[in-house]
Amino acid sequence: MITLYHCDAARSFRPLWMLEEMGLPYELKMLPFPPRVFAKDYLALNPLGTIPFMIDGETRMTESSGICHYLGIKYGPTPLMVGPEDPAYGAFLNWMYFSDATLTFPQTLVLRYTQLEPEERRNPQVATDYAKWFLGRLRAVEAATATAETLCAGRFTAADIVIGYALRLASNIGLAKDFGPNVAAYWARLQQREGFKRAVAAEQKAGQAQNVAPRVRA
Repeated sequence: MITLYHCDAARSFRPLWMLEEMGLPYELKMLPFPPRVFAKDYLALNPLGTIPFMIDGETRMTESSGICHYLGIKYGPTPLMVGPEDPAYGAFLNWMYFSDATLTFPQTLVLRYTQLEPEERRNPQVATDYAKWFLGRLRAVEAATATAETLCAGRFTAADIVIGYALRLASNIGLAKDFGPNVAAYWARLQQREGFKRAVAAEQKAGQAQNVAPRVRA
């Protein structure tokens, strides 16, 4: 059984959504955010103290987009993956890496300096600068969705899951108001997927059952 450690609305939502899209059985363990502060015993399991943390037999993984890739390859075949024989393979891999390295990174600084730091350490200038960085990088998604419903390969793939989470995080930290029209429409489509809805419901149900309150969002 796959075990996924998750915080409400954290980047561990990527593998949770992937699991739901693939219909794989899993156990969801909810933690308060950030777990390295509020669940110190978790450090014995994952010394980084980060989310996600996935256990699958002897496999241990901490990178959200990498976990999605792993699930698709190990438990496929699935149309969520794009293989090297497909002309869209390069684009698919680029989106998978772009999702965290380029899009989510500046968002974490916005979140940190608007919500997570103590009041005296919050920094509106840093938050504003990195919000602009994120929105600048989002131009790639705006361009890709100008003439297509999804990012690559002519279908919904894991690339849409990992980029879609960045859009969810943007919504939670108050950046969705600055989405371009194509990104806004794309994000609306993603939220209508049954797999996305199931993942949100699983997150809420597990949080309630395990008595882990959702974190405050912008």
